[in-house]
This record gives sequence, C-alpha cells and structure tokens, in this order.
Amino acid sequence: MLPADVVIVGAGPAGATAALNLAPFRRVLLVDRRPEPTDRIGESLAPAARRLLSDMGLWADFLADGHSPCHVARSRWGTEVPGEQDALANLDGPGWHLDRRRFEERLRRTAVARGAALLAPASPVGLERAGDGWCLRLEHGGRVLDVATRWIIDAGGRASGLLKPFGAERRARDRLICGWLHGTRTEGSTGGGLTYTESAPDGWWYTAPLPDGRRVLAWHTDADLPAAEALRTAPGLLGQAARSPTLGAQLADTCFDDTIAPGVITAHGSVLASPVGDNWLAVGDAALSFDPLSSQGLFNALFTGLAAAEATDRALSGDPSATSDYAGTLADIDAAYRRNVTAWYALERRWPEQEFWRRRLTGMPPV
Repeated sequence: MLPADVVIVGAGPAGATAALNLAPFRRVLLVDRRPEPTDRIGESLAPAARRLLSDMGLWADFLADGHSPCHVARSRWGTEVPGEQDALANLDGPGWHLDRRRFEERLRRTAVARGAALLAPASPVGLERAGDGWCLRLEHGGRVLDVATRWIIDAGGRASGLLKPFGAERRARDRLICGWLHGTRTEGSTGGGLTYTESAPDGWWYTAPLPDGRRVLAWHTDADLPAAEALRTAPGLLGQAARSPTLGAQLADTCFDDTIAPGVITAHGSVLASPVGDNWLAVGDAALSFDPLSSQGLFNALFTGLAAAEATDRALSGDPSATSDYAGTLADIDAAYRRNVTAWYALERRWPEQEFWRRRLTGMPPV
C-alpha cells in the first residue's frame, strides 16, 4: 500500500495549486484521470491573480510562458451601446488570456518540482475510512493501487462525486451550459488584448483572442431551452452568432472550422453544503463553482488551492480551527459572488419575457 499524508484528486488549477504549496511540507500524491492537460474553455484570468502568483513564487514563470494580456473588456449588455473597461484603471494591471494547456502544465510541473508525486492517468475506484485516515483505491495502467493517506483534497471539478458518501452534498443553482469553438485569427489582425461579452434574448456570448493566434467563441444558455440546440454543431453555433451584427464584427478576424463539433460543458453555479469534513476538504469548482460571467473561476481555483494547502497543513499539525476557518472563507466568497452575479444579470432588462432572463430576474429555484 502506498503511503501519503495528502492525496489530491484532480490536477487542474485548483488541485495543482494545492499540491505545489503543500509539497514542500507534506508527502503529497496528485492524481488526475488525464495523462496531461488538454485544451478546454476557461482562459480568462483576473488581474488580481498577479498577487497570488507572486506570493506562490510563480509570477516570473507565468510571464515567461507567453500568455496574452487583456487590456480592454468591451460589452454590449443592457443597452445597444457597447461599453468598455480599460485595465489602466486597475492597480493590478491587465487581466490575461491564457493558453490553458500551457498554464496547467506549468502548475503540474511546479508541483512535481517542489516534491509532489504525480500519478496520471489514474482514476479513483474506491474510497473508504481507515482508522484516522483513508484508503483510496486507484486504477492506473491496468492495475489497481491502494493508497493510505491521512487527508483527501477533492479537486475534481463541479461534477465530482468523490466525497458524496461522506457528506459532500452539492447544490446546483441553475441550468447554464456553455458551448465553444476555437478559431484561427488572420495574420496581422488587430483585435488582441480585448475581451467581448454580449447579451442575447436566450443567453449570452463571449469571445477573446488567445495566445498563438487563436480565438475562442462561447455561447451560454440554459440546457433545457431551445437555444441549447445551437451547441450541437459548429454550423449551428456559428449561425446563432451570425444573427448579431455587432458580434460578427468581433469575429471578422477569425476563421472557424465548421466540421469540428463544439465543446460543451456544464457552466452552472454550484456549491457544497459544506466544503469540509472529517479529514477532507474540497477546492475550486469541486467546492464552489461560478457562472462564467463572473470571470472568476480560475482566480477562485488558485485562491482556494492556496487556502486549502494552508488549512490542510494546519489541520495535520493539530489545529482544530483550520477547516472551520477555511469553510468560513469560502462562505464569504460565495456570499459576495451571489450578490455580484445577481447584480450583473439585473443590468439586462431588455427581454424580461424571455425564459433565460425571466429566471435570472425573478430567481431560479435550485436545480
């Protein structure tokens, strides 16, 4: 049986951040079902992340990895007249459009360099109590491995059910899904450094340039609405986008391959009834997931990964208040997020009779 002080299940941004901060002090095993990071939606990093990356000793490497700064956020929301927010007004500087795969690779490599063991691909197939700790059973390379650990950190994302038998009850707050395409920007295009968001009668759009001459286009709507049908095919998604002349202007520098099916993910807000339990805690989307309109998902992953590492180290050292302090911090984050996301959606009142907006203006019951 393999021994560890902490097993972190999920090597995305939250899990890898927890690992790289814990590894210098504890025996850490980082587990992920993917052998390596893959392209995925979620490439926006808030300006305040610079402080977190600096505190964790990651800022110089982050800059060296060639991510693209975001200097302007433009939106057409609640009015026909676009508005802009310039990064010059932010003391933290610009936000960032990430090469998501490169970003996750850097976090994984740093965790390993600081002493964490990485097992990927590997998937949990069993978890049970063992004395004051856990026995985690993993499937890896056609074999089953048993790991004895004192502590579990769930970093498996908003769909994780790893700790559900041990009290990790999840509440979904809406039905939002996101479908996206990556395209190639034409050489010499001038749309770099600008994020664009636009509301529509049945949902909302997001597009931004990415490193290496790419662009992402994303459509957000509720899974049970007819507008979700546009996510089935690239022509359907691009056809939906073509209905907006202002969105079309943002996409004029990009060619999309309409033979590739859009990526589709759940994008709803959700929260655990409690992000902590006996000898476990959850981080990132596994603990608290945000509507992408907030542009805070990756920042939350980094912040909760760091906070979880500190709480876990304190708990393993015998501090009885460590997990309650962590839970209190996440409760404060959740309360601020809910106030903000309600206010953001309330700014759009042009289509109150449309089901997507009616739900957000009148309050959607938990799913």
